[in-house]
Amino acid sequence: MIVNDSDGLLKEIRACAECKGLPLGPRPIVQFSTNSKLLIVGQAPGRITHNKGIPFDDPSGNRLRDWLGIGRDEFYDAQKLAIVPMGFCFPGTGKGGDLPPRSECAAAWRNRILETLTSVELTLIIGRYAIDWHQPDQGSRSVTEAVKDWRQLWPNKLILPHPSPRNNRWLKQNPWFDEEVIPVLRVKVGELFK
Repeated sequence: MIVNDSDGLLKEIRACAECKGLPLGPRPIVQFSTNSKLLIVGQAPGRITHNKGIPFDDPSGNRLRDWLGIGRDEFYDAQKLAIVPMGFCFPGTGKGGDLPPRSECAAAWRNRILETLTSVELTLIIGRYAIDWHQPDQGSRSVTEAVKDWRQLWPNKLILPHPSPRNNRWLKQNPWFDEEVIPVLRVKVGELFK
């Protein structure tokens, strides 16, 4: 059954308490509408995002907006851009950083949301968990290999490295990403947001 009431679905999601045992408690953070043309699929909100309640309102978001060639107004306009991470709440912190997104989220909400996103023309897939769910055929490849083979999914999907400052080294080691992928991505986003 296709649900076209994105406002009603958002209300349900924001009231979700399925992960009430999380260290900072549940605070589902998503953005979408049935009119969204671009879908960003990330991992899960970090601590900063959880505290602010705004997705990608941090250095990662600054870089991501730069990659897209858009400002904050367009980025946070759900009529244009959907942000639907694999997990909607901050999962907590482990030894190596944030814990993986909780699997309950995808099971409870992912298909229902994707059914409402009938206007999406480009999906940006960021990170291993997003790749595994949205492109399971890429599972045996490293994120770098999947990003390098970007033309395979283009122009409907694009696998990206995480825009985090932690990936500065990766970006320096892979200058082709800035040279080849970013210009094409900016043109596509410009066309979508005309």
